[in-house]
Amino acid sequence: MPLPELEERDLAELPIFPLPNAALFPGAALPLHVFEPRYRELVREVLGASKVMAIARLMPGYEGDYEGRPPIYDVCGVGAIESHTERPDGRFDITLRGLARVHIVEELPPERAFRRVRAELLREVVPARALVGAWQQKLAGLWERLAPHLPEPVRDLRAFTRGADDAAAFSDRLAAALVADPEASQELLAEPDAGERLRILTGRVQELVDALSPPSVARDRALN
Repeated sequence: MPLPELEERDLAELPIFPLPNAALFPGAALPLHVFEPRYRELVREVLGASKVMAIARLMPGYEGDYEGRPPIYDVCGVGAIESHTERPDGRFDITLRGLARVHIVEELPPERAFRRVRAELLREVVPARALVGAWQQKLAGLWERLAPHLPEPVRDLRAFTRGADDAAAFSDRLAAALVADPEASQELLAEPDAGERLRILTGRVQELVDALSPPSVARDRALN
């Protein structure tokens, strides 16, 4: 089933699912187990409408007000429910597919158990083709060295990124698969320039390669 198009009305009253350690990148799949009553209500409403919702990351220090409306980062990922299963006890297992980055303009009054915001699309900055090519070439070289240490599905960079036809999709595909640290994921999600995202990702891959290299190789690279 094709994913819905993101419309202005979706962003005018966008339901959000705040989580401490998750990021939803455009094009990426995010499986979630939904058990809290307020978010079960969210899922039921979304399934009966546009199927569109957002994953917003909670700011550090949320623990004391988790049941309320603790602060969230103002850039988040919007996605559509791609598949869902409702359990007999009312819990849901859903998979979201990322559609876009958005900037939260304001949080709407607490008229529902779950939180809603008004948001606007975060427009992509299109980098120079030569810059993108340079970062992709460097990434490809580093990936060959990293590949033996990676899970089988992502060892072949070309196969893994097939269908990611531009710098934005390419960088988001890598970010979703490669970056587990919540702070780094949020940084990449909030960065509208795909060229800058590729630069950041190249640096992270280089760090992984260095960490896996023999000490003498890493030392020689540091001296150069």
